[in-house]
Amino acid sequence: MKIRIGYGLGTTSISNDQDRFSELVDNLELLEFDSLWFSDRLSGNSPEPMVAMAYAAGRTRKLKFGTAVIIVPGRNPVVLAKQIASLDQLSNGRVLPAFGLGIADAGEHQAFGVDPKDRGRWFNEAVPLMKRLWTEDRVTHHGKRFSIENVTVRPKPVQEPVEVWLGGRAPLELKRVAVHGDGWLPSFTTPAQASAGREVIEQLTLEHDREIEDEHYGVLIPYRADNEELSDRFRALLAKRGHEDSAEQVIPAMSDLPRALQSFIDVGFSKFVLVPATEPQVWADHLGDVADLVKPLEN
Repeated sequence: MKIRIGYGLGTTSISNDQDRFSELVDNLELLEFDSLWFSDRLSGNSPEPMVAMAYAAGRTRKLKFGTAVIIVPGRNPVVLAKQIASLDQLSNGRVLPAFGLGIADAGEHQAFGVDPKDRGRWFNEAVPLMKRLWTEDRVTHHGKRFSIENVTVRPKPVQEPVEVWLGGRAPLELKRVAVHGDGWLPSFTTPAQASAGREVIEQLTLEHDREIEDEHYGVLIPYRADNEELSDRFRALLAKRGHEDSAEQVIPAMSDLPRALQSFIDVGFSKFVLVPATEPQVWADHLGDVADLVKPLEN
C-alpha cells in the first residue's frame, strides 16, 4: 500500500496573493509532497480551484493538484469536463478532481443558481456525463438538466481514466461514492468512522457491480499548532458532526500528526491531505517541519 501525503488550503486561506501562494507551491514541490488541494467557496478567501490549479501546474513538474471539493451543481458539465481535460493534458496527468454538492448555505446556492433540493440530482446526471466526455467522442445525452447531441471534448485527458474522488459520510454521500466515485476522501472523521464508512462503500460497490481500488481511500486531516486552541468555529463544526468528545483526535496537534496518520493507515487508508487550522506566517519553515514529521510514513 503506497502512502501518499498532500496538502490542502481551507476556505479561509490567506494564501491568495502571488507571493504567499507561490511560496506554498514551490516548497511543496521542493519537499516532494504528493499533492495540493483547493477548497471551493465563492464567498471564501481561498482562490478559485481551477485558477489555482492552473497556476500551480505552471510552476511545478511533479506536484499533483486536486479539488477538495469542487462544486458540481451550477457548473456546466461540458465546460468543466473541458477545463479538467485541458489541465490534465497541460500538466501531463497531474489533476485529481474531487467533486461535491457544496455546503448548506443560501448565499452559495443563490450564486450557483441551483435549487438546493436539486443539487443531488444535478450531480448524479453531470458526473457520469463528464466521464463519458473524457473517454468518448460524439457524446449524445438527453437528461432532465442537460441535452447534448454528438459533442466531443478535446484534448482528451492524459489519465485513462480520470479518477473522480468524492467525500462525505452521510448515507446518501456514501452511496454516491459507490455509484460515481473512484476514490473516497472524507474529512473531520475518526479512524473508526472512516473504517465503517469504507465497509459500507465496499458493500454498495458490489451491489452496483463496481469496485474502488484499495489504495483509493484517503482522509483530509485538519491539524493545529501544538499550542493552538481550537477556535469556536471549529468547535461548533465538530459539535455539529458529533465530535465533542474527540475534537483533539479529529484535529490533532502538529506534533501528533504521525500518530494520527498511522491510526488511519492501520485501518487501510493510504492517501492524506493535511490542512492547517491556522496558516503559518512563513510557509517554507512550517512545511519543512511538517515534512520531517510525516514523510517517514511514505513508501
